Amino acid sequence: MRRLTAALAVAASLAASLLVAAPSTAAPAVQYTNPLVAQRADPHIVKHTDGYYYMTATAPEYDRIVLRRATTLQGLAGASESVIWRRHTSGEMAAHIWAPEIHYINGRWYVYFAAGRSDDVWAIRMYVLENASANPLAGSWTERGRIVTPLNTFSLDATTFVHNGTRYLAWAQNDPAIGGNTNLYLAPMSNPWTITGTPARLSVPTYSWETVGYRVNEGPAVIQRNGRVFMTYSASATDANYCLGMLTAPATANLMNPSSWTKNAQPVFRSNTATSQYGPGHNSFTVSEDGQSDILVYHDRSYRDISGDPLNDPNRRTRIQKLYWNADGTPNFGIPVADGITPQRLRSYNFPDRYIRHWEYRARIEANVTNLADSQFRIVTGLNGGGTVSLESANFPGYYLRHRNYEMWVERNDGSATFRGDASFFRRAGLADAAGVSFESANVAGRYIRHSSNLLYAQPVSTATDRADATFLLE
Repeated sequence: MRRLTAALAVAASLAASLLVAAPSTAAPAVQYTNPLVAQRADPHIVKHTDGYYYMTATAPEYDRIVLRRATTLQGLAGASESVIWRRHTSGEMAAHIWAPEIHYINGRWYVYFAAGRSDDVWAIRMYVLENASANPLAGSWTERGRIVTPLNTFSLDATTFVHNGTRYLAWAQNDPAIGGNTNLYLAPMSNPWTITGTPARLSVPTYSWETVGYRVNEGPAVIQRNGRVFMTYSASATDANYCLGMLTAPATANLMNPSSWTKNAQPVFRSNTATSQYGPGHNSFTVSEDGQSDILVYHDRSYRDISGDPLNDPNRRTRIQKLYWNADGTPNFGIPVADGITPQRLRSYNFPDRYIRHWEYRARIEANVTNLADSQFRIVTGLNGGGTVSLESANFPGYYLRHRNYEMWVERNDGSATFRGDASFFRRAGLADAAGVSFESANVAGRYIRHSSNLLYAQPVSTATDRADATFLLE
């Protein structure tokens, strides 16, 4: 499907790297349903040691900070939401309450957020709230005030992380000497609301994809894996051009030295017309319920065209999907997947570095599938019903894995009874390992999806090798 990929899908560019080091140790599958929460932008989700996920995000009225919790990520969708703080009626912190993040630091909860003034709504600065309660939905929040930076200019999107024993603050800020809108900065912290020393400017928007509508680098988020520090950020205007870029530094480097960081030349995550996802950005990272998978949290819209200022459009919504990792340790964001259940990958049981993927419509197994979405499928209710399942392509919704002349292809559903039968399978316990899965053809009993010479077929199985070839592990 290389030609279709070029025409319809946006491939994730390879980042500069970190997490599960090899496919043989890849994390098991997770599945969620998107969107997670409607009308919540700039989402930030953390999993705490008390067993709860805590989520905060920008409300479209820009007037308050909200918080919800649940014991599962999907549970956040229906969790009750509390207002933990409201904007002031005058002066500082009275307008544009944006991008809250919640962090647990030294036994206390902290919320970082941006706000404008009542007399100048664009005089946006960064502020901090503190709560000493074990449950941040209880107790009281104390205003720790503004985070003071050497430049007293437009600043927002504070995030904090610890690296090699030092706590850092990363944020976005305007520098009048440079022009444009915002750049990315980093500084060590002396306490959760105070930076120290001279900040390092890590990134200025220069690439064409960082400067559409506005010259923007904002919304930094950090994940540390595989001996590297990755900092994603959002770029361009907050419409369909909004996208994620990424910086990478070695874990052994001096993070305050801008030369330690390498910027990806292309976005790592951007709009995708095929899946109807537009303007994905302002992300955070969390982990799955079993702690084995990294989860990408972000917002986007389900439509491209916006009437008026995108900031007045309330329909950015919180979404989640699994973050995968390439064999070289680099993160692979893939594409913003379609609404509904999230897709999974199918790894070969007996060739554990290889995954089912499509290539020019033909289904095969292959290693190092860096065009991640080619190797992702949604396991949905079977087109033929009767307790069957069908495997829908992640980057070409409406295309399904089907057998034709007993060869496996990824093709568009033409609505025929023949197609429905060819694209429907009974999901069985793995023939070689019950922890895996095998797929028996619904219309040709006894034939299973299996690989042979790296291509996929619907074939009978009888030997131990056959059974291994027809077994896959979900990731």
